[in-house]
Amino acid sequence: MPTTLTVVRTTAPATSYTDTTNPQIISLHIAAENALASALHLLRAADCDAAKVQAATGRAIRAATALKRLCAAQQEGGAA
Repeated sequence: MPTTLTVVRTTAPATSYTDTTNPQIISLHIAAENALASALHLLRAADCDAAKVQAATGRAIRAATALKRLCAAQQEGGAA
């Protein structure tokens, strides 16, 4: 007689971040979003040449730096 195996999946507990109304955290979030949007804008241009790819790379690196600082600020409670 076949047995049935029931798999129960649970989600990971939600991570509670620090104060999301902190102006520093908000400004880092905005900086990361703007840099990513700017990089995508350059890459999606119809006339995307090597110079635009290089500029997009710089903006993506700027976004990564902002994300790193944002993560640190959230873990430290806003101090980055």
